[in-house]
Amino acid sequence: SPNYMSKMNTQINFPLFFFVINSEKNNKISVLAADIGGTKTNVGWFESENGMMVLKEEATYSSKTHQSFSHIIQKFIREYNLEKPDRISIGVAGPVLNGKCITTNLPWSLDIGQIKNETLVDKVYLINDLESTAYGLAEVNEGYLATIHEGNPAIGGNVAILAPGTGLGEAGLFWDGQYLRPFATEGGHSEFSPRTNLEVEFYQYLKQIYGIVSWETVISGPGLFNIYRFLRDIKKHEEPAWLTQQFENEDPSAVISHTAMRELNMTCVMAMEMFVEFIAREATSLVLKLKATGGLLLGGGIPPKIYNFLNKSKFYQNFIVSDKMEHLLKEIPIHLILNSKTALLGAAYYGAFSE
Repeated sequence: SPNYMSKMNTQINFPLFFFVINSEKNNKISVLAADIGGTKTNVGWFESENGMMVLKEEATYSSKTHQSFSHIIQKFIREYNLEKPDRISIGVAGPVLNGKCITTNLPWSLDIGQIKNETLVDKVYLINDLESTAYGLAEVNEGYLATIHEGNPAIGGNVAILAPGTGLGEAGLFWDGQYLRPFATEGGHSEFSPRTNLEVEFYQYLKQIYGIVSWETVISGPGLFNIYRFLRDIKKHEEPAWLTQQFENEDPSAVISHTAMRELNMTCVMAMEMFVEFIAREATSLVLKLKATGGLLLGGGIPPKIYNFLNKSKFYQNFIVSDKMEHLLKEIPIHLILNSKTALLGAAYYGAFSE
């Protein structure tokens, strides 16, 4: 909505190492880029023009209705009558090890060598989706970010990214004194730690379901529904019939967030408030562990949809809670990534300019 887009500071920039060094190359490169998530896979055909990546064609596919990523590539090329790209660059939700990845929330296995053989493309890149989100910061323009807390950008330093969606992604950008260098983490799978008596009950509820309770089981689309189910089933909050029907026909997390935004059901509002508090808590931990004085970025599919909750004082007040580091946390700039295609764009930039 325009009322908060105006808060964007157009002076914000992220000097990424590969982009600053290589973006002056004038070679025209075509890149088939992809952002593979547990729910959907975004695919785009990009061409480099004057050091920038320009999107020519794009499509979104349901991840779970396709047997493999290669099937999606072939379908995309066929549907848009495209030729073989110069490069393929893929951001994927999962750990990438030696050019291979078993996706976290999909029954897929990706292998650079296999993709090369199937597509006959010599240059194929595979990186974590949060790492590709970080590379997408090469192109920050008006309307790209909303500022939740200005902090003190003059300090600079490392940057942290927290991105809840189907799962929970976390990444960092290391400041080497001149440039930012993105790196992936799997911090979303670290264990959830309750703070209050209510949260201990919640933890025990989740432990019976999952065994090990990670932050992803709390801060994600399914995590939001977990919070709601706890309030409904364990704390005995009543659920009206109209809400039960919506859960049967629609994505539960979307139902909860929409209902909470409109304050149509107090259990949904309570679930959203707990959800936002958990985002703030894990964001604090990530920022402290990375010493991310350069800023915190909230990305992924969920934060832009719940901006009104994230922009309330409760989020910030929970973020700055610390035993001895409150003074540091108050200095951290906090921004919300509004561009839903940041990871796709980052994959394209990485494919074109990372060498």
